[in-house]
Amino acid sequence: MHAATFFDGEGWRDGIIDRDGERIRLRAEPPARDLPRLAGVVIGGFTDHHVHLQLVDHTLLASSTLGRVVDLGADPAVIEPLSRASSPHDFGDLRHTIPDYADVRRADAGIPEFRRTDASHRVQVDFAGAFLTPVGGYPSDRDWAPTGSFREITDAETARAAVTAMADAGASCIKVASNATAGPVFDDDLFRTIVDTASARGLSVVAHAEGPGQAQRAARLGAARLAHAPFTERLADDEIARQAASVSWISTLAIHDADSEERATAVDNVRRFHAAGGMVLYGTDMGNGPTPVGLNPAELAALREAGIAGDDLLRALAPLDPLDPAALLLRLPGIDADPTLARPPADQRRSEGMT
Repeated sequence: MHAATFFDGEGWRDGIIDRDGERIRLRAEPPARDLPRLAGVVIGGFTDHHVHLQLVDHTLLASSTLGRVVDLGADPAVIEPLSRASSPHDFGDLRHTIPDYADVRRADAGIPEFRRTDASHRVQVDFAGAFLTPVGGYPSDRDWAPTGSFREITDAETARAAVTAMADAGASCIKVASNATAGPVFDDDLFRTIVDTASARGLSVVAHAEGPGQAQRAARLGAARLAHAPFTERLADDEIARQAASVSWISTLAIHDADSEERATAVDNVRRFHAAGGMVLYGTDMGNGPTPVGLNPAELAALREAGIAGDDLLRALAPLDPLDPAALLLRLPGIDADPTLARPPADQRRSEGMT
């Protein structure tokens, strides 16, 4: 048993970490003064809010420090079984052998080692299911889009049917394509029909908004989240303020070339959106090019460039609740440490040193 400082999703607290049967558990209890203290700090596994698991080797997730991913465009017949396999007790096909990492530990006897050796962990997979798009709309003409990963919508009836199909498959949100640079987009009435139908099933809409005016339009029509920080144009300050009060943005800054106008525009928009109190969520568009299947240092660096650092960066990473017995626990060297330095304990069912 050891005293431990942990991140609860908003700030830092003290608690107790010890072994409960075959698992390491964190409890939100005040530690005794004479209790040995765990070196570093504890945080739950991180969240990537924008991935495409059909475009990557998803088994590599089990060797990452991600505890949750949100797939924003996949065939529901493929992604639903992956989501179901990510239950707390059966990682199924996502199990993967993990290479050793250097110990991050104190020399004091009895301090538990946060070490990875042939261990795997549960990664929660949430999903939107297929993109909903007009006939001929994005990404229907893209070679990378797998069969079943988009549904072409012709009218209100097919829109309602598509939302119902995604909801029945277990979707946690609905993905709408509104990319005016790549084809047609929904008119206002059809967009609102999707939003209203999703809302009736308790689901929010995430919009891929690209092209002049599309980010503004998606927010106005009821999208709760933008799949990409707006990069087509610099948003006016009053628009930034409106969106900060009504929608969240998924970052995906590193998908843009380092010296591109799109990246500069996106970083500027995110900097002002964050300063206005808007919620920025870490997301990488995993599968869009050669992105790592895990925490992406380039995305973290871009978020810092946009002024999101320290506890704000951890909030963007939306770590799992470390008090949840099913959550992946990570240890950082300190509260200001780079998230890429996070390491999980040894297999949480048989960790060493927790006596």
